[in-house]
Amino acid sequence: MGYFNKLPGFTQSPSGLEWTLLKKIPRIFLISTFIPCAIILKLYLFNDALNAEQLKIIYQCLGVLFSLWFFIGTVAIGCVVVIVMKGPAYVADPYELPVENKSLENHPNL
Repeated sequence: MGYFNKLPGFTQSPSGLEWTLLKKIPRIFLISTFIPCAIILKLYLFNDALNAEQLKIIYQCLGVLFSLWFFIGTVAIGCVVVIVMKGPAYVADPYELPVENKSLENHPNL
């Protein structure tokens, strides 16, 4: 029994934007992580005591940072799904259906 039996006669779709975007995701991730972290580090390193306004900026930067991480992760998962969907089609193992009892179809269920 072969686990991955390809469907005969299936033509693969050409790759498109998903590969280009998937290759750029590490760079996008690093750049989008560096900018909020640089702001946070600047506030922490160049101030002795942080006031309420500076803490608000830090919390906003953390919110932007986590939002960007989730967005980039979602885009990466979407690219992988598109790549898998454009790949070859596989045939599942056959499943024999049980024998039907035709006499049950003639009587209404009570």
